[in-house]
Amino acid sequence: MTVSEKDLLRAKLDEVRGALLWKLDGLGEYELRRPMTPTGTNLLGLVKHTASVELDYFGRVFGRPSGIALPWLADDAEPNADMWATPDQTSAEIIALSRAAAERTAATVDALDLDAEGTVPWWTRNPVTLRQILVHVTAEYARHAGHADIVRELVDGSAGMRPGATNLPAVDDEWLTDYRQRLEAAAHEAARRSDARVRIDA
Repeated sequence: MTVSEKDLLRAKLDEVRGALLWKLDGLGEYELRRPMTPTGTNLLGLVKHTASVELDYFGRVFGRPSGIALPWLADDAEPNADMWATPDQTSAEIIALSRAAAERTAATVDALDLDAEGTVPWWTRNPVTLRQILVHVTAEYARHAGHADIVRELVDGSAGMRPGATNLPAVDDEWLTDYRQRLEAAAHEAARRSDARVRIDA
């Protein structure tokens, strides 16, 4: 059976969204919100951010607003307001927001052709197509799912790609300790051999 391009794009977006949500599983309110990097990256904030932008991309961009208020995306909102949840915003509400975003996306994808055009108010290159937005939002989710992988491991040591498929080698803690020590030694040796700084040309 041949799978359509639209179904492939939809499935990949569903997959990375699910991978990000899974990183919340089993945690309490503090662990969900705890900032684990100097810039404040936290698990619940990643879900709030991705759900919010998904609602906008598959809603307002194609003239199909969700009707869900997103004050943290307003022009006058404080910086990073979409990247963390206040104590008044429950984790259940943020997860429900993600579910609502998924439903809005499904409805828009069902209703429109991949070549259907929309306008992204905060982009300079318009119009855009549904195909472009599916790819863009999937990339956005994939980036933040990677962030969530690292944050969750920092929170409680849990790691893996998704339920039933961790994509990790079957090794014990002793092996991992030795592995990290070998990586640390390799890093020191490489630095001893060269003090050059990597520069990536744009």
